[in-house]
Amino acid sequence: MGWTSVRVPASSANLGPGFDALGMALGVYLDCRFRPARELSISVAGKDAGLISTGADNLIWKTVLDVAENAREQAPAIELLIENQIPLGKGLGSSAAALTAGVVIADKLLGLGWKPLRILDEAARLEGHPDNVAACVLGSIVASAIDSGGVARAVRLDLPENFGVAVVVPDFVLPTSRARSVLPETYSKADAVFNVQRVALLVAAFATGSIGAFPAALADRFHQPYRAPLVPGLEDILKLRAPGLLGCALSGAGPSILVFYERGYEPVCDLVRQVFGFHGRDSEVLLTDIPEHGFQLREEAD
Repeated sequence: MGWTSVRVPASSANLGPGFDALGMALGVYLDCRFRPARELSISVAGKDAGLISTGADNLIWKTVLDVAENAREQAPAIELLIENQIPLGKGLGSSAAALTAGVVIADKLLGLGWKPLRILDEAARLEGHPDNVAACVLGSIVASAIDSGGVARAVRLDLPENFGVAVVVPDFVLPTSRARSVLPETYSKADAVFNVQRVALLVAAFATGSIGAFPAALADRFHQPYRAPLVPGLEDILKLRAPGLLGCALSGAGPSILVFYERGYEPVCDLVRQVFGFHGRDSEVLLTDIPEHGFQLREEAD
């Protein structure tokens, strides 16, 4: 077996009201090349390379071992070359991309022959929720859930052609564990109804390309109000209104901001940068595309 490459997109989860249910693939990638080897060898380059382990505790390799153990197989050692573009700890699904890559690599090494939905199911089992990994596997916008039997279910939507998406990435990290810790254990009926209405409106707007549903469709009471104290300027960002700006949402657990806008109004993304700047934080705008496909696996020619 020679070199094989796998490319996995970054992702944004929640998209406002769709907490742990909606995800979107982003055109920023984790690229891996791998082949069997006599002993484990991992090298890392790219964004935040110094934060990615090159030892046996590397998340991609640990995922390979987890999949092998679950399949009652023995994974061979590999040589793994990682080229990362996804900022770590910024709410862009870096761990979900690594988990997805690990499942895909294990499937290839062990000859399991899994279809994408089986890969999604395994990645969701390891991640604990399906929203990010569903986008990594299927691409575009994905609504997902775990059914009563513990199986991941997902339906993919395309972003309307008249919608644009950008990510504004600030200069600080927000650990997911901390962002999760501030959420309440229960919600009121009023807040639950509020979010059900908004997420239904949001999915319908994605399906039809309706601009009139915004910014109401991005409103949320499940996670953003509780995480606002952890992200300087978030309250002001969520209130931003301007021609061509459909609305903003926290990307995953944050601190990055997902910006929806009408095509041709890309400069509205600078409004988010200005708010971060007012609160003493620097940031960068990523005008990313939304990949139509999830992970891509390719065997390289000798």
